Amino acid sequence: MIRESQLSPDRASYREVVLAGDYWMQVVKAGQTFRILDLEGNQAADTLFYSAADPAERYSAMDTVRHQGNLYLTAGTRLMSSEGREMLEITADTCGRHDTLGGACATESNTVRYALEKKCMHACRDSYLLALMQNPQFGMDKRDVTHNINFFMNVPVTQEGGLSFADGISAPGKYVEMMAKMDVIVLISNCPQLNNPCNAYNPTPIEVLIWD
Repeated sequence: MIRESQLSPDRASYREVVLAGDYWMQVVKAGQTFRILDLEGNQAADTLFYSAADPAERYSAMDTVRHQGNLYLTAGTRLMSSEGREMLEITADTCGRHDTLGGACATESNTVRYALEKKCMHACRDSYLLALMQNPQFGMDKRDVTHNINFFMNVPVTQEGGLSFADGISAPGKYVEMMAKMDVIVLISNCPQLNNPCNAYNPTPIEVLIWD
């Protein structure tokens, strides 16, 4: 569902451009709104959410899909935790839908989906592991890499129940905006994937904005 934001970027308290292949990891406080902006179009922002009070509580794709009765995420979706609590609400969305089934790319999945020689290519799981290693204050490790959302990524579900990876449906300037319902650790891997048509085989920057 398309829903425009009423928030002005000029009034944001925080703005940062995240290059393709880089990660962004910050705490977003309850009541704050943050936006992921697709600067050049069709870029996938693979995102993990954790409770800042207890990172063992984290985003649950299963509970979110069950709660809303829809496989795709968009404006009005409430992102549920592994404890059945609301973590965030998508308050604005100009893309229309986002994937929470396809998972994050990894060197192992690159070999399965594409070719053995793709194993050496950088992947979102690498970015997650680097972020956790470089941010020990959160007390997490590789066991905490779990369900993620692929914002802006187009992963249609086939009639047989399988997943397919298709051309992106986003465009330059599209965004998704969320209000935090609790203090959340947000970890974004700005996907470096070069083998997937979702980003036209061309990873590009995103921008993160926060309003108090």
